[in-house]
Amino acid sequence: MNPELLALIRCRSCRAALEPGPDPGGASALRCEGCGASYPIVSGVPRLAEHPYVASFGRQWNRYDVVRDEEDEAVFRVKTGVDPQSLAGKLVLDAGCGGGRYARLLARMGATVLGVDLSDAVDQASKATAEFPNAAIVQADLLDLPLAESAFDLVFSIGVLHHSPDPRRAFAEIARRVTPGGRLAVWLYRKNTPPQEWINSGLRVFTSRMPARALEPISAGLGVLGSIPVLKQTLNKVINFSNHPDWTLRVCDNFDWYAPTYQSHHTAAELRSWFEAEGFGDLTELRPQKSGRAYEWAYDHNLIIGSGVNVAGTRLGG
Repeated sequence: MNPELLALIRCRSCRAALEPGPDPGGASALRCEGCGASYPIVSGVPRLAEHPYVASFGRQWNRYDVVRDEEDEAVFRVKTGVDPQSLAGKLVLDAGCGGGRYARLLARMGATVLGVDLSDAVDQASKATAEFPNAAIVQADLLDLPLAESAFDLVFSIGVLHHSPDPRRAFAEIARRVTPGGRLAVWLYRKNTPPQEWINSGLRVFTSRMPARALEPISAGLGVLGSIPVLKQTLNKVINFSNHPDWTLRVCDNFDWYAPTYQSHHTAAELRSWFEAEGFGDLTELRPQKSGRAYEWAYDHNLIIGSGVNVAGTRLGG
């Protein structure tokens, strides 16, 4: 594991530094220099937490190959406001790395990247970044983040915190990992109109409780709807389904929407208030990649299900 990134991982119990060493049974692990706690390393990934409520993400990111280098770079630029090439030599935290597509992108651009995720998606993320010695993946909980504070030049979280049982607390945790003068960028689901919210909540009462084997065919069926020109521009404003041109990404997006246990929606003003409360300034509300008068009107009136609120800011002080 990259020594610079290893030095940033902390014991969950006492927050002391960790060092490589065998666990009591002789298996590979990270051991606490303070209290002696031990955390296993499985398939090259330190495991500092696990929770059943994110099982759908482990299945999702290990089942669907969503790495698309060109698209990932474009999405990263839009949702962070940062040119990935400008991050060469910088220390970056991908807070909720999923299958590792953005961690891979930044490592390829020369950044030193630590990707953190709570689900078994870390296995896929580890494979996606395996060729880059400047990247590492850790399984850990954003609600109790075992990383050094004030350490990263950039922290970003794209589409993750709204799947936490406490998004505000998770935001505070990742915000404290930004070095003074560093940047934080967060993308969350947007709160839509009341009828859209009621319909979505009603559907998810059922879909979030379905076994994956039952929901995956439904996600594929919605993927078919997302290929029909009239429906993908109209019906998906009532019942959410992806109209991405790539079939795999379309089905994955549908599963990602309907499977998770937790899904919260937010306003731009709410997200900005979180930044301000955690000591960030120079706030920028980032607009979506799509443009056009009709789209922008619908976006500004909170009519586009699955769209986001997206803010970036600089940590003050230091």
